[in-house]
Parts: sequence; structure tokens; C-alpha cells
Amino acid sequence: MTHRIIESEDDIAEGLAELTAGCRYMASAYELAGAPPLRRRANAFAGLARTIVGQQLSVASANAIWRRLEALVSPFEAARLADQADEALRGAGLSAGKLATLRGIADAIASGGLDLDRLAACPDGEVREALVALKGVGPWTADIYVMFCLGRADAWAPGDLALQNAVQDLMGLDGRPGEGELVRIAERWRPWRAVAARLLWAYYRERRDTASGIPV
Repeated sequence: MTHRIIESEDDIAEGLAELTAGCRYMASAYELAGAPPLRRRANAFAGLARTIVGQQLSVASANAIWRRLEALVSPFEAARLADQADEALRGAGLSAGKLATLRGIADAIASGGLDLDRLAACPDGEVREALVALKGVGPWTADIYVMFCLGRADAWAPGDLALQNAVQDLMGLDGRPGEGELVRIAERWRPWRAVAARLLWAYYRERRDTASGIPV
């Protein structure tokens, strides 16, 4: 299966042009927030680890922890993390749960049970299935990995609370849409749902003046 990949700001611009021309909600979001950032991450252990570090944290907190981890584990590879003592990793800011998750992923890579290079060519559903099979990796993490590490233009994260809140605000809904409703709403934004998500996060930041819970 061939996937359209977001590699550059030009790809974001192409997606925005189609989205804003075809959807008044996207046009309204763009008018307020402007063009969102590219936000690509490595399709490797480091990219997956960065996504896990950001779970349920503000952008500022996640970035601070990640900087300390990068200084400790350099280069940021599974084998190098496996060599680090738990005390040192906790000292960088990792919770016990995230530490266990990263160690489990590092072990899976070392044993050959997880091949991120192979997953890069797999359908979205297969990528998600392989990732959520790992202890501590949930659907949100898998969706964000597909979006930012694999760079797939039509990736979507219906479980993201900031996206749900952004769509509620943008569309004037009475309540925050659940995952199923958000999937249905986002059908209108295919094949650029990942660009729509970036724009919605930027819109949410402008509307609610907060970066909490936004994985970009």
C-alpha cells in the first residue's frame, strides 16, 4: 500500500489549500491559527519514545524530560537505553510506568519482536496492532506515531482530547465528540486528516490559550 507522506512545509501547504477550499470549518480554523508546524519525528525508537514521554503531559513538561533523556542516552537507541540504570532514567523525569514501557519496547526491538523499519511499509491498522500489543502503548500513542513518525497524510487520532475539544469549539457542538463521532466528522477531511489535525491543534491553542495535552 502506498501512503502519501508529509515530508515538508510544502506538503502541509498543499493539504491546507485543499482543506480550506473544501471545508468552511477548516477555513475558519486557518483564519484564526494560520499554518501549523510540520512536526515530524524519526521513524525509529527515538520517535516512539518521544511520543510515550509526551503522554498526559504538557508540551513544556514533555520537552524538558526529553532533553534530559537525550543528554543521558546518546545516541537515543534501544540498546543504549537498555544500558542505563533505572535510577538514572527516573532522575531524568520518567515515571515508573513510562520507564517500564520504554524498557519493554527496547527489549522487543532487541529480540526482533518489533521491527519499526518493517512497520513503516505496513497499513495503518497493522502498525497500530503491532504497537498496542506492547505493554504501556495505547491507541493514542499508536495514532500519534503513525501521524508524526511515519508522516502519513491521512492519519487521525480520534482519542485525542485536544482534537475533540477543538472540533467541539470549531463546529459549535453542544458537547465534546467521542471517538466514533470524531471519526465520522473527519471523513470530510480525507485524504489530509493529519494536516487537519495539525490545524485543529493550532486552533485549539489559540482558542483556549494553552499547550496542555497537545502532542505537537
